[in-house]
Amino acid sequence: MTTDKPYLTGHYTPVADEISATELTVEGTLPPELTGRLLRNGHNPKPGVTPTHWFKGSGMVHGIRLREGRAEWYRNRWVHTPALGGAPYMTEHGPDLTASTAGTHVIEHAGRLLALCEANLPFELTRELETVGAFDFDGKLRGAMTAHPKEDPVTGELHFFGSSPFPPFLMYYVADAKGEIVHSAEIPGATASLKHDFAVTRHHVVFVEGNVTFDPDDRSGIPYGWSDQHPARIGVMPRGTDGTQAVRWFSIEPGNMLHVANAFEDGQGRIVLEGPTVDREGFRLSWNWWIGAPGRGTEPVTRSYTRRWVIDTAAGSVDEQIIDDLAVEFPTLNEEYLGTENRYQYAVSFPDERGYGGYGVVKYDRTTGARRIRQVGDARMPGEAVFVPAAGATREDDGYLLTVVSDLKQDASHLLVLDASGLDQVATVHLPHRVSAGLHGSWIPDTALDGNQD
Repeated sequence: MTTDKPYLTGHYTPVADEISATELTVEGTLPPELTGRLLRNGHNPKPGVTPTHWFKGSGMVHGIRLREGRAEWYRNRWVHTPALGGAPYMTEHGPDLTASTAGTHVIEHAGRLLALCEANLPFELTRELETVGAFDFDGKLRGAMTAHPKEDPVTGELHFFGSSPFPPFLMYYVADAKGEIVHSAEIPGATASLKHDFAVTRHHVVFVEGNVTFDPDDRSGIPYGWSDQHPARIGVMPRGTDGTQAVRWFSIEPGNMLHVANAFEDGQGRIVLEGPTVDREGFRLSWNWWIGAPGRGTEPVTRSYTRRWVIDTAAGSVDEQIIDDLAVEFPTLNEEYLGTENRYQYAVSFPDERGYGGYGVVKYDRTTGARRIRQVGDARMPGEAVFVPAAGATREDDGYLLTVVSDLKQDASHLLVLDASGLDQVATVHLPHRVSAGLHGSWIPDTALDGNQD
């Protein structure tokens, strides 16, 4: 395999095979409430395959099964979609929504495990990570599905969207707690802008359109690029079946956001939205990393700083500011607070565009403005830190952060379990081989899988 592409080297070197291992070594003590599966997805092309873009690599899901203080198994499996065998996305009949990398995220909803990639249909997996096949919500999903759906912690509903560079540009869906789509609607006023993530508050759905939009001249296989002429906007829609009649779009400063940290209505009824964003130069450096072009940053995300927008719908205004100068991505939180005001957020820190700084797990206190960083060690890179509540939790940060760490010096990986309150190390689970740095994942307790403990 060629090694001139940054997403095929270092922490991102693909795993060459699928394995299963049992009774993993644990240092420290795993809390007994960590009984379930940590699943994490990422782009991992097969040996001999060099994709033209980082995001074109086939998806591989890594799973770690914990039960009552033990690490019972680790296994990794490619998501066996038509694209894994070389099937093209574009055909003479149009796009094949099953020809997916399925490599961005993996979630559970209504007892079903779904591997996601925003240009395609979801792919269902078994609890042992074998591929079942494309899932279209019993025919009610006829387009693509975002890799970042939001499950309402109160209702259990799954809110998601499908974005396209061609009309309809933006479709919005709600699936009930049983996994059935109960609402779908086209969002008026949307454009061909890249929409990777969005937000749901108690009363609104929030869409973000940055300066990255459809570019038919792009040759990377992901036809998007920065446009100074394309306006950056935030779309606000009331929740409910009639929400599309009241969508409003608000102009914002140029930039692009991949991932939302959270959004909520504050005490004055304004909508507060936060997440890492890049400016024009940050996007250029990041994109060149993603395609392996010259003039790229040292990391897959460069100049990615947390931004806050405060949207006053009554006044028709948006106040925005960068609230931290640390380069971060993969924001997470205690998802019981999704859509409501949260005090704590977590993220992964990266070296800046000059290579200064290091990798770490970050905790933000939004009340005090404090920032704490847990460094993971030389030549080690943590992945997205997934929050899991502690048993009997009474505070927002009563819980644990689970992150898979890539260790280049040891050519190995481990699952690091941190106390979410102080970022102290609780336990380490040693994995049987190195896990390539990836994207997103989920903690799935056994109770979410119909109570089946197998």
